[in-house]
Amino acid sequence: MTPSPSEHVLDAPVHASRAPLWWLLALVPVVLLALLLFAIVRLGPADAVRGDGYPPVERLTFQRVALEPGVIRVSLMNDGPDPVTIAQVTVDDAYWTFSADQGTSLPHLGRTTLRIPYPWVTGEAHHLKVLTSTGTAFDHEVAVAVETPRPSARFLGIFTLIGLYVGVIPVAIGLLWFPFLRSLSSRAMDFLLALTVGLLAFLLIDGGHDGLESAGMLPESFQGVVLFVLAAAGAYLLLETVGAWMKQRRTSASGSWMLSLMIAVGIGLHNFGEGLAIGSAFALGEAALGTLLIIGFALHNTTEGLAIVAPLARDPRPVAIRNLVTLGLIGGVPTVAGAWLGGFVYSPVWSVLFLAVGVGAIAQVIVQIVRQMTGPQAASRQLGRGPVLAGLVAGFAVMYLTGMWVG
Repeated sequence: MTPSPSEHVLDAPVHASRAPLWWLLALVPVVLLALLLFAIVRLGPADAVRGDGYPPVERLTFQRVALEPGVIRVSLMNDGPDPVTIAQVTVDDAYWTFSADQGTSLPHLGRTTLRIPYPWVTGEAHHLKVLTSTGTAFDHEVAVAVETPRPSARFLGIFTLIGLYVGVIPVAIGLLWFPFLRSLSSRAMDFLLALTVGLLAFLLIDGGHDGLESAGMLPESFQGVVLFVLAAAGAYLLLETVGAWMKQRRTSASGSWMLSLMIAVGIGLHNFGEGLAIGSAFALGEAALGTLLIIGFALHNTTEGLAIVAPLARDPRPVAIRNLVTLGLIGGVPTVAGAWLGGFVYSPVWSVLFLAVGVGAIAQVIVQIVRQMTGPQAASRQLGRGPVLAGLVAGFAVMYLTGMWVG
């Protein structure tokens, strides 16, 4: 069958001399789409449907409330589609003067910080209310008023100690189990690796819950749940790519060492999120919650050191102490950085992103451990063995019981 002339044209190769023309043709749909969007925005069909005098859609979100001596600073963002004008502010049901660094009229996604000179009292609750020009009220409560940490040597040292107590020291304590693990039998090692999977599975679920909860508190314009899922998937795929690249490079490091390193990275990212939670709790004035998180996470993270060294216990080759120290620092030190970031520059968007990256990293580590455990065998057959099932249940139970300390 002889192709038609039009088919010859469509299938013909693009010569270099005609390439600019094809690029111009490719831009035509883009230009038309831009014109369409301009017409939609300019002509405002939605406004025409609603008619004149329609009430604006107003959504103000409290990004942060910082307490300084005699001053309350309130960071606001307009999450609604229509402009919003801030008219009045009340503190504890009393109207109060204020100033706005970016003005009181906010477009969509516009931000401003209100400075309210108010004699707040340490340890007491204060109720804030922002009223717009249409009379719509947006509320926020400071449950326990404490001064917001500001970057200084004192607070830097305090958050560093918190990170050491919560992340570095507990993980190091868990690493001390390494000599004992080396003396275990093959069945006991299967139990131990399965225990590691159980520990990480709990962290995966716990991190996913915290991430989705934080995503739900983001302004709707940021589409928090979508942001969390995409960031987690991106972290997982990135680590998969890095792992495949390492295999192609055929590095001299053993498979057990690389797996322990990946576990340390995944746990470190998770601990970064824990430090972020602790620092932001103090930054938002929730001192009681921050103290509870320190106690709970410190107990929680001791088992993470065990998870890091479990793959190395199967390797008969000697492990240098400096390598164990390196793994402990990778798993624990991010807690310090998270506490700094959460305490000094708290951002709900960054919180969601870091929690998502931690979830994606832990998911990838779980897959790597399962691959090592099963090898060429069917996963269902290997994972259905008694020691493996017992390890999975034990790991999850240990994390659940220690997690109860967090409340």
